[in-house]
Amino acid sequence: MQSLLIIGYVWPEPTATAAGSRMLQIIEQFKLLGYTITFASPAQKPTTAFNLSSINVTAETILLNDVSFDTFIKQLNPNVVLFDRFMMEEQFGWRVAEICPDVIRILDSEDLHFLRKARHEAVKKGCDLPKGIIQSEEAKREIASIYRCDVTLTISDFEMSYLKEVYQIPEKLLWYLPFLVEIDNSLKPTFKERQDFLFIGNFIHAPNWDAVLQLKQALWPAIKKQIPKAQLHIYGGYPTDKVFQLHSVKDRFLVHGRANEVKEVMQQVRVCLAPMRFGAGLKGKLIDAMQNDTPFVTSNIGAEGMFGDLELENGVANNDADFVAKAVRLYSDEKLWKTASHQGKLVLKTRFDKMIFQKEFGGKLNDLNLNLKKYRTENFTGSMLQHHTLKSSMYLSKWIAEKNKS
Repeated sequence: MQSLLIIGYVWPEPTATAAGSRMLQIIEQFKLLGYTITFASPAQKPTTAFNLSSINVTAETILLNDVSFDTFIKQLNPNVVLFDRFMMEEQFGWRVAEICPDVIRILDSEDLHFLRKARHEAVKKGCDLPKGIIQSEEAKREIASIYRCDVTLTISDFEMSYLKEVYQIPEKLLWYLPFLVEIDNSLKPTFKERQDFLFIGNFIHAPNWDAVLQLKQALWPAIKKQIPKAQLHIYGGYPTDKVFQLHSVKDRFLVHGRANEVKEVMQQVRVCLAPMRFGAGLKGKLIDAMQNDTPFVTSNIGAEGMFGDLELENGVANNDADFVAKAVRLYSDEKLWKTASHQGKLVLKTRFDKMIFQKEFGGKLNDLNLNLKKYRTENFTGSMLQHHTLKSSMYLSKWIAEKNKS
């Protein structure tokens, strides 16, 4: 039986992060192919982490810069290793390559971290995205990680095109694998059965905190001025005191913290608000909204990679005034609301239905398994980077390990 080792940056928390849901979707794809799966992470496991044993996945704790990992992976001897974000490939990739040179190495990028960081800096400075982003240290690290792996799972078709066009990364190294959704056709609450607005997203993710501040300071005051009886509900994992300080019954700006069931809170509201000023990848909150027939208003950044050729002009705003106007119209116009709800279902069925991707994923993985040597021969850049970074990372890690002993 084939086996998979996932080296997680964090433990999956599908109730708190879209990344947690994404990881469980990837696990499902490997389970459908008959793989036995071990999930290992050096991160501290929160009490809200998903119970992996409930889906027959073995959970292990591993250490950074420690030879115990060498023994662990040698005994496990997996067929495939999946790195959860490039930081884990940097930490453990050289050990995997040294101990198990013939194992397939897959990187799940989640999103392009260097792009998200550059956009954040641009927002803070009030300027356009810097041209130097393509030569930034973060970009070099992440692109090098992509080359060192046999293949990278890319969640957004925008980011896939960006990597091919800007960095000339061969398409063979990139597999498009977006959010994988099981279409739910059950009846949801109607327009008249719903009320209020919602924002949802974990607060340790900088784009979410920024979006909540935008709502508090500018967008929500303008919206509630036109819809005086409506409330805005703020949900998200890891809320701190500064988050709860925004709570105001008077302003109808209600901070609740973590939602136990996303579908329950999403189906109670009429419109989801997602004013994302920076970020990368795909927005799980919009997937959640569409799954629950909840129209939304987001920004161009929020919409990036989501809709393809489908037009959702009523849900994408170009500026604050446009955002407010579209939020008010969706909330007030039942016919427009129904149209937007239907368009969301269409997006899920045409772009994120997991049945579309399951067979293709299995075929690609089988081909990679059968032709791994050929794949690597054709990726000389990756082989070169693996050689040099393996040496530098290896000696740095061994130095840290020795330092920790003393």
